[in-house]
Amino acid sequence: MKRIFLLSTALLAACAAPAPGTGAASPAAAPGPLKLEKVVMLMRHGIRPPTKAAVVPPGYSDERWPDWPVDYGLLTPRGGAGARLLGESDRFWFGDRGLFPDGCPAAGTIVLKASYKQRTIDTARNWAAGFMPGCAADVAHPAGADDDAIFHGLDGAPPSFDGKRAYDASLAEAPEGGLAADTERHRGELTLLAKVLNCAVPACPLVAEPSRLIAQPHDRPDLEGPLDVGSTASQTLLLEYLEGMPMEQVGWGRVSRAEIEQLLRFHPLKFRYANRPGYIAAAAAAPIVGEIVAALGDTSPARLTLLAGHDTNVADLGGFFDLHWQVPSYPADEVPPGSALGFELVSNAKGERYVRAFYRGQTMDQLRNLEPLGRGDALFRRYLPIPGCGNSAEATACTWTAFTRLAAPRG
Repeated sequence: MKRIFLLSTALLAACAAPAPGTGAASPAAAPGPLKLEKVVMLMRHGIRPPTKAAVVPPGYSDERWPDWPVDYGLLTPRGGAGARLLGESDRFWFGDRGLFPDGCPAAGTIVLKASYKQRTIDTARNWAAGFMPGCAADVAHPAGADDDAIFHGLDGAPPSFDGKRAYDASLAEAPEGGLAADTERHRGELTLLAKVLNCAVPACPLVAEPSRLIAQPHDRPDLEGPLDVGSTASQTLLLEYLEGMPMEQVGWGRVSRAEIEQLLRFHPLKFRYANRPGYIAAAAAAPIVGEIVAALGDTSPARLTLLAGHDTNVADLGGFFDLHWQVPSYPADEVPPGSALGFELVSNAKGERYVRAFYRGQTMDQLRNLEPLGRGDALFRRYLPIPGCGNSAEATACTWTAFTRLAAPRG
């Protein structure tokens, strides 16, 4: 509880701090030419194998899953290569906009933080190798899960987190008819996945069992049953494809690239129940929001801050601000490996400052083929509307003051 209190205090202080620069911005003021001052990105790690041997529960499939070049849950060499390509593209993008000069950035102007997991630490290192080749890059990270309050704040089941309230918030996201209606809506995808897993229909649990939402005392509710299995299995099929495995190995040769995209609908569906509901997102993303506000403020010398985390962190943050995106070749609100949800701080000649949200990520085939992204528009980058702060396509829609108000801690 002490750690949670300290985090909330720090976040309150960051949000209550004076606006950076000479004063609060006025939305009615003529903005003039805009200068990019700072960037923060929350990035999902790159390609990894499944995190454990049993990808799906017993009874869903008897197939042997493919071998991987690294142990469970670790970043693969291809995952590292994909992160380096993203770093190169980000260097061109932000460098061309005047954020960094050529050569190695000055000390303290690049901040790299990762969760305690190896795959996030190595993702940050590989991204840095592409962003600033030949330069020193120190990745700060906790020693273990107990110290990781930024990326894994709910893992310890904090007593202050009300599991019943989280369950109610999650259940409110279900359509009319509850989870049964969502299960029926995705009956086609469940039947397709049963075929891929070689799970006999109609006895296969994917099509024969209901999905359930199980309340936890001090944690997010657990989604169990076909919708949860669909999320995990479809992610594994995606990772096999991105790793460059021959198609006769991806899903045992029983799934196409287009069908993988179709099956991925389960993943953001799980986010809708487990990550994006208001009460859950407010608690889970609060430490990350605190990092973002602090990094964009005057007290931080950093010009670019990379937070290397997990898809769940990105989904939490998206839920906190009610942001939505869609990377080509992926379903809406999916979080592809290596993709990032970011925030820019820009200013005009008067010193008035504004915040813009954006999303950037590789398509499936760009990552599978390790396509160089260059300095053009090959990499997907889109500004996102920030509810309560206007449309980020208009650079001056969200003032710093308004953004910090939105980022304030919530009960």
